[in-house]
Amino acid sequence: MIEDFRKRFFISLALTPFVLVLSPMIGRFLGISMTFPGSTVVLLLLSSFVFAYGGWPFLNGFAGEVKKGTPGMMTLIALAISVAYFYSAAVVFGLPGKIFFWELVTLVDIMLLGHWIEMRSVLGASRALQELARLMPSEAHVLRNGDVVEVSLADLSPGDVVLVRPGEKVPADSVVVRGQSYVNEALITGESKPVRKKEGDALIGGALNGEGSLEARIEKTGEDSYLSKIVSLVRQAQDSKSKTQHLADRAALWLTLVAIGAGTATLAAWLFIGRDFAYAMERMVTVMVITCPHALGLAIPLVVAVSTALCAANGLLIRNRTAFENARKITAVVFDKTGTLTEGTFGVTGVRPLDGTMDEREVLALAASLERSSEHPIASGILREAEEKGADREHVTDFEALKGKGIMGTIGGKRVGVVSPGYLREKGIDTPGQEGEDRASTVVYVLKEGDPVGEIRLADRVRKESRDAVKRLQSSGIRCLMLTGDNRTVAGAISSELGLDGTFAEVLPHEKQEKIKALQSEGEFVAMTGDGVNDAPALAQADVGIAVGSGTDVAAETADIVLVNSNPGDVASLVLFGRATYRKMVQNLWWATGYNVIAIPLAAGVFYKAGLVISPAVGAILMSLSTVIVAVNARMLRFEKEG
Repeated sequence: MIEDFRKRFFISLALTPFVLVLSPMIGRFLGISMTFPGSTVVLLLLSSFVFAYGGWPFLNGFAGEVKKGTPGMMTLIALAISVAYFYSAAVVFGLPGKIFFWELVTLVDIMLLGHWIEMRSVLGASRALQELARLMPSEAHVLRNGDVVEVSLADLSPGDVVLVRPGEKVPADSVVVRGQSYVNEALITGESKPVRKKEGDALIGGALNGEGSLEARIEKTGEDSYLSKIVSLVRQAQDSKSKTQHLADRAALWLTLVAIGAGTATLAAWLFIGRDFAYAMERMVTVMVITCPHALGLAIPLVVAVSTALCAANGLLIRNRTAFENARKITAVVFDKTGTLTEGTFGVTGVRPLDGTMDEREVLALAASLERSSEHPIASGILREAEEKGADREHVTDFEALKGKGIMGTIGGKRVGVVSPGYLREKGIDTPGQEGEDRASTVVYVLKEGDPVGEIRLADRVRKESRDAVKRLQSSGIRCLMLTGDNRTVAGAISSELGLDGTFAEVLPHEKQEKIKALQSEGEFVAMTGDGVNDAPALAQADVGIAVGSGTDVAAETADIVLVNSNPGDVASLVLFGRATYRKMVQNLWWATGYNVIAIPLAAGVFYKAGLVISPAVGAILMSLSTVIVAVNARMLRFEKEG
């Protein structure tokens, strides 16, 4: 499409000088005469070609707008060039008046140039998305029977083991099965530092390998890959329309109707005053051209294209445009604790038998046997500790997850559980405390036939990015709160360390949604950030739901925005960027509409006594200039990752 506008522009421009020198008005202005027998016929033929060839995109667009019943920019341009062409053609065939072919061709030239520049701006706005699509390599090195075989990406299948050499791109989403290296994921996730990858770690297709060699098992290919999903989400977000866009669309429609009405009124007014039809028609054409809602129609889409691409390049995936634009309204951000404010990698800090019948290793063995079937971050910490201590795991039957309370199962005919302190209180079970406990530790209890037989303490470190995120949000007047199912002691310690404005502790999954509702009833515009299945109801309830990328698919599908890096600092960047994006939209809307307050009277000739009279071509230049200003303003949008 861009190449088509470019071609039509240059061909029309090449014929324009001939039309100008053959036009009587321009000849008199330049003091030269290029008239000869049949010159007006030649002028008509040249102008007809420019009208049909150069003006075709606008005439075709006009037909489309009429068919849809949504007159707009193409309608005004088509009407303007058609009036100029058919009136001038009628003059050639004997109608008294002036020939405006020179106005016609210059108008077509400028409109083609303006659209060409505009489309290049739109393409530039989405360039980050194109860079994402070009990240994938063309071939992969597959290991087969001890040999390395080069295959195209289309021939890769889940289960294939590939060799990723130093400096090469990862061919598809995979898991490292051998080797270690640092991998650069900056263009995919926005994470500037290379990430260390070892056996068992996930690799994202398109990431750039460092100095080590990796062997990786392919997990996902094609449309199922992470990168493909990113591109799809970004395209959907760019194509979707928010309330702001619908407002701009309605304004553009009304501006089109105003332009047609103003043009008709201008023609009637000048004829009523006593000016000739040629002059009155020139004023009408100028009004229609200069009032084109081109800038207004691009005011929001250009900002949307730029902001969505910038978000994707910085690790923020927008699934709901309206929610993203509403980020400017956020007054309170509620963070899930584990895996969001904290690293989510628990390590065992202490094991204490409680009944005298079991030692530490036996307590660990029971807990690890159950946790093998759990996906909670605590499970990985217990399993690591059990492996290091050589605690044997046993077969578990009748496994049961207690939402927000723990897990249960049968081992050797005995009912065993790993539960939270809240579960013990609910059942009225007393457990002896321990002096000198670490306030930042999470504690779980091992039950056997309903009796506590052991206590396991685990610690989860606060992310260093969390402190900066809280400070940035609070400095912007936004309250920061934490929502967690963990005990009050641990929650209080983390809240104090981060300087949070409030904490909800020992909250069950169904209660998380109620806490969000309570904040909303107090007048807060709430953003919820979480990563687990139990966060999904709260994410859906919040005014803006934000899922961290390391979390579950359920959380990501429920949220409006996904943070690829699981970095709480990106929450602050998101809110501030949402505000900056909305400011750009408002600036463009004000410019696109305010410009017409001056443009319409100027085009209509209201100031003609002061010598301010412009031609349709000059009007087209001003209209195109307003479009370029809107495009440039949108391109100036910047994403700030740090305060």
